[in-house]
Amino acid sequence: MKKQVLFILFTFYVTFQSSAQCAMCRAVLESGESQSPARGINDGIMFLMAVPYILVAVIGYIVYRSYNKSRKPKTN
Repeated sequence: MKKQVLFILFTFYVTFQSSAQCAMCRAVLESGESQSPARGINDGIMFLMAVPYILVAVIGYIVYRSYNKSRKPKTN
């Protein structure tokens, strides 16, 4: 259990520290004086990238739970 929690925390830490901009976007945004638009674009890209993975994980969990629930013998 502790390994799973550490893995999740490490994954979130790496995700927040990574850059998700393509080379062209980065070149255009770094040529400006202020870095706040570059940070905003990067945050938007990370948000758009994370949503499909979260949806797939939730659907996978629901399928896993329903599959395991149907395999358990019913005791009445």
